[in-house]
Amino acid sequence: MKEQVYWNPKTELMTRESLEDLQLRKLRKLINWSYEKSPLWRRKLDNVDFQPGDIKSLEDLKKIPFLTRKELSQSQLNKPLFGDIMSISKESALRYHQTSGTSGSGPLRILDGWKDWEWGSEMWCYGMYAFGVRDNDICLVASGYGNFIGFWLAHYACERIGALTIPTGGMSSEDRINKIMEMEVTVLVSTPTYAIRLAQVAKEMGVNLAKDSKIKFLLHAGEPGASIPGTKKMLEEVWGAKVGDFPGMSETGGSTCYECAEQSGGLHILEDHYIQEVIDPKTTENLSCGQRGELVLTSFGRGAMPLIRYRTGDLVERVESTFCSCGRTFDLYKGGILGRADDMKLVKGVNIFPSAVEDIIREFKEIDEFQIVIYTEKNIDQIKVKIEPISEFRSNRYQELQKAIAEKLYDAHRLSFRVEIVEPNTLPRFELKSKRLQDLREKI
Repeated sequence: MKEQVYWNPKTELMTRESLEDLQLRKLRKLINWSYEKSPLWRRKLDNVDFQPGDIKSLEDLKKIPFLTRKELSQSQLNKPLFGDIMSISKESALRYHQTSGTSGSGPLRILDGWKDWEWGSEMWCYGMYAFGVRDNDICLVASGYGNFIGFWLAHYACERIGALTIPTGGMSSEDRINKIMEMEVTVLVSTPTYAIRLAQVAKEMGVNLAKDSKIKFLLHAGEPGASIPGTKKMLEEVWGAKVGDFPGMSETGGSTCYECAEQSGGLHILEDHYIQEVIDPKTTENLSCGQRGELVLTSFGRGAMPLIRYRTGDLVERVESTFCSCGRTFDLYKGGILGRADDMKLVKGVNIFPSAVEDIIREFKEIDEFQIVIYTEKNIDQIKVKIEPISEFRSNRYQELQKAIAEKLYDAHRLSFRVEIVEPNTLPRFELKSKRLQDLREKI
């Protein structure tokens, strides 16, 4: 008997017409709910003379104003603790979480009801099952289990699939490596940065993860590393495992797209649970398939904090479902999450994305860690990459490595990067999300 490869074949294999009918029904319910229960949404819709009954087609969604992170933050400042977007009271909520606060506007406080929480774990199930996770797997979730939503939903998704699930909050990296080996773990759930860190620690412990561990899948979220080709390849080599990307946001709840076992170079959009638009970040005009722009999300499952036309800041390029051979009718994001609009840095008139720099750096197996530094010298912007080589790399080859990296970076950006080699164990390591970019201009 052929194995079932779809978590929800009824929706994953829907025709485009049936899928759009489903989206329209869910959108009408969402707008009605938001208008009745959320003061912020009632105000926003009233301000543009839009009534819930005005949703006649999916195109009518474009008449609704965007929601921004700044708006959410301001709402919580004006009306502590949760702002006026919430549709449920604190007493009715099941879960409290907050964002990591890395966007510069401070953390957002988020409440979830039971339906929200169940729905969020369901979104992870779609992706995990599509990638190959099954009930006979052993999953280790490398998360601190704090207020940051992190991998809480991934943990529950592993359990829903039926896999043995190991929480590791509070464990050291050494303890996690020992647990991976002791329990013959087959699936690691973490940020890509932390998977890199675990590989570094394992090497120090004398453990060859690719040869000695049973890990076959690395499931990553929280940052774009798993969709950066150079980083993905490096992780696959040091772990001897398949690397999958499962992006999501605390604000939207759950994963928003996922990588399937075919690994076609794109991420399937969860179109039965979200409407995902791509807009020009400057003009806000909707873009067509094949055009790169900013991702805008409307979430059908986040009822406690309704997210309608939420500007994520993530950059994507949407392509049609035929881009992948897995049979799913959901469209995809080619290359995954390509970066963030607010991560882009302008140096001497050139747009620099940290993810593009990382992709090049990870091509060099001699490099253990790196850091990007942007600064001003004699009133001129400069960019430097600090490189920490692996401990066995000989110092008499430093100049050769510097030259090779500088040439690769110049070829990719047509901009001169200064490359500085630092001694092993000099640069910081990261246990959750990486902070490898320092823009010293912002401190002046």
